[in-house]
Amino acid sequence: MSYYISPRFIDKLSVHITKNYLDLPQVKVPLILGVHGRKGEGKSFQCELVFERMGVEAVYMSAGELESPDAGDPARLIRLRYREAADIVKVRGKMAVLMINDIDAGAGRVDQFTQYTVNTQLVHGTLMNIADNPTNVQLPGSYEIEPIQRIPIIVTGNDLGTLYAPLTRDGRMEKFFWEPDRDDRIGIVSGIFEVDHLDRRDVEQLVDAFPDQSIDFYGALRSRLYDEQVRKLIQEVGLDHISMRVVNSAERPPEFRKPDFTLSHLLELGQLMVGEQQRLKEMRLVDEYNRVIGNRKLGEVNMMPSAPAPIKSNGHTPPSTSSYSGQPSSTRLDPEMVSELNRILGHGHRLGIEFVDDRRFRNNSWSCYGTFEGNGADAIAALESCLAEHPRDYVRLVGVDSRDRRRVIETIIHRPDGKPA
Repeated sequence: MSYYISPRFIDKLSVHITKNYLDLPQVKVPLILGVHGRKGEGKSFQCELVFERMGVEAVYMSAGELESPDAGDPARLIRLRYREAADIVKVRGKMAVLMINDIDAGAGRVDQFTQYTVNTQLVHGTLMNIADNPTNVQLPGSYEIEPIQRIPIIVTGNDLGTLYAPLTRDGRMEKFFWEPDRDDRIGIVSGIFEVDHLDRRDVEQLVDAFPDQSIDFYGALRSRLYDEQVRKLIQEVGLDHISMRVVNSAERPPEFRKPDFTLSHLLELGQLMVGEQQRLKEMRLVDEYNRVIGNRKLGEVNMMPSAPAPIKSNGHTPPSTSSYSGQPSSTRLDPEMVSELNRILGHGHRLGIEFVDDRRFRNNSWSCYGTFEGNGADAIAALESCLAEHPRDYVRLVGVDSRDRRRVIETIIHRPDGKPA
């Protein structure tokens, strides 16, 4: 089976990898390439295809390896894997890369509920240090004078904005936003259904029928076609005996005939999958849970909405809550602040309120005060409380796209006295 590789993807990765192995005169080459985009678009798989095409050896790390009960283990593992890739170049005489998948899931900070651990700080610090000194990467407790081979690092993630900002700055990390266009999607889906001999025109109609779906959707759609035959096998063998028939059986493995790959059948199953996605979005139970927990931490709402009086938290009586209707206003906030808040909520974004003191402002290390979605009255009440509690800090409003958790708006609405606007 031959898979499709986007020309844009090949160009970006091949240039980045090759450039890191060349000695360009007086040119500072970023060591890290951050490939980011929405979920399910095949970022990691496209990287693997490019590695195979170029003959590049990849040393892999996952997001789950960036945290550990023992402080310092993930940072040491990054150094170990990096040096392992350098040894591959030395021993095998071929290019190698260090690939970290879903880095934002292991080292990113999505909201105030994400715990920021010592390991998270050490991971960011280690990657920054390697990016600045790529030929001098030492293991704890040892030091070698001889420089090692420079190894390019590829990281993938949905939202690289959740990482420590100095790590993602230009010079350390080059960014590549991967969003396949129609031609890319048709090429990739054609590769998925190549062994099934699906006609090119049917592939185009299938892609056009589900323009908002990710690439993984079509792989899952192909898998769904075999559900009927698997279900028939279970009925024939019996639910009580299916384990013995499939695992360690003396009989031949079950054989499956080619399913119905007609366009109408694919569209029918695709619509069923889209319906399941829609029901998942409509439930939104996790968002409701996080909103309640977040408001309880801020002391803003009562856990029981039917209670007659608000609950006091830390000696303060929380403001009363009201439903979001139209454009909520405030007598204590500047009209520009209220307008910006309503603009973010009006676009359907999740609103975040963040603050930072003067020292941390220079490092772009903001703290989250609260997040809101749809409820303008609660958001205004929280903003009033935040400004009252942090008059000498910077305060900003953040708009986060609810679909892919990508920050789309960042506006500083309050600065300490004497600071330039």
